[in-house]
Amino acid sequence: MKYALFPGCVLEGAAAEAYTSLTKVCEKLGIEIEEIPNWTCCGASHAQGVNELAALAVNARNISIAEHMELPILTVCNTCTLQLRTAKHRLDHDPALKEKVNGILKESGHPYAYQGTSEITHFLWVLDEHPEVLDGKLTGELKGTKVACYYGCHILRPAPVMDHESGDYPESFERLVRRLGAEPVWFDAGRKCCGFHAQFTAEHDVLTVTGQIAASADRAGANLIATPCPLCQMQLDMYGPEGREAVRSQTEMPVLHLQQLVGLALGMSKDDVGFNRHVSAREKLKIGG
Repeated sequence: MKYALFPGCVLEGAAAEAYTSLTKVCEKLGIEIEEIPNWTCCGASHAQGVNELAALAVNARNISIAEHMELPILTVCNTCTLQLRTAKHRLDHDPALKEKVNGILKESGHPYAYQGTSEITHFLWVLDEHPEVLDGKLTGELKGTKVACYYGCHILRPAPVMDHESGDYPESFERLVRRLGAEPVWFDAGRKCCGFHAQFTAEHDVLTVTGQIAASADRAGANLIATPCPLCQMQLDMYGPEGREAVRSQTEMPVLHLQQLVGLALGMSKDDVGFNRHVSAREKLKIGG
């Protein structure tokens, strides 16, 4: 099982622990990843609002490199997954647009045309579709741990593009948590948007939601929140103290990247998965019954 890895910007900087934990987990699971050379930012939904055609061309370029590698694309970021899959969906369903974008790529000197042959998947989906990669490798470390599964928005919708499962009633994360030996818990803020993309334009509202999500998970009895999106993780972790202040809560809730949770289930230490890089609740992470 081999993938062309599209890490995205945040894994190269602010969430470097998401990258290192992914590589360690994939090595243990026998999943081979090769980073796409010279990849470009997906646009993160911001570029798409400024110049839609340029954003399509950028993502067509990324995908075309993976096609040249003859590999499907793996991401660990909800927003990257959405932008890459949106570009693919539009280009695959509009031959005239595909021709126009390929003309832009050719004019820019890019050596490959977009073909539409590489699929784009998320690490959560890979583990959901291939549970056998976990067989015989789990240590039981998470037994008794209650996990609040926070999907985030961009991995669930829009349905024609993000079609792994129902966006209204997703179950893949809960299935994975059970396979890891932990217990998923439902919490009423679990479908709220974390607000990452609006942090600087609606700061108070976003911080309020950040605090509500952590407080909701705490009320549900969760020991931690886990998310498949590094942007959601950053919002809930980095702005955790401000979120608590916004809702007048004392809740300190550890927020893990999906691959960090998997790493712990495989017997890795907190330092192995980079938990020491987290901002909030570093003394609050407790796993096991």
